[in-house]
Amino acid sequence: MLRPKIPTMPTPTGFSTPPAVIEPTTIVQNAEPSPPPAPSRPTIQLTPGTALALVGGGTAVVLVLGAVLVSLLLAVAITGASVAVCAVVLRSLLASDAKRR
Repeated sequence: MLRPKIPTMPTPTGFSTPPAVIEPTTIVQNAEPSPPPAPSRPTIQLTPGTALALVGGGTAVVLVLGAVLVSLLLAVAITGASVAVCAVVLRSLLASDAKRR
């Protein structure tokens, strides 16, 4: 009823060209060395205003990351403390329930 059709590989239809023959070339050595290439990019020169902006931006990034990490650590500490309090309360309830019997 449902038979998969396996695709067949089509035969190439174009003309094929024979590979080109590559002949070795001779290498000529220069007597004097060539000068080093010039840098493709100009060097960046920092003005005092640019340097101050970079320092201010870096400081802002460090402060924001520090605040985020401290808040995450505080959230974990509060969660751990609340779980510990819940465990102590449950233990107390279970112990008092066992004493009544």
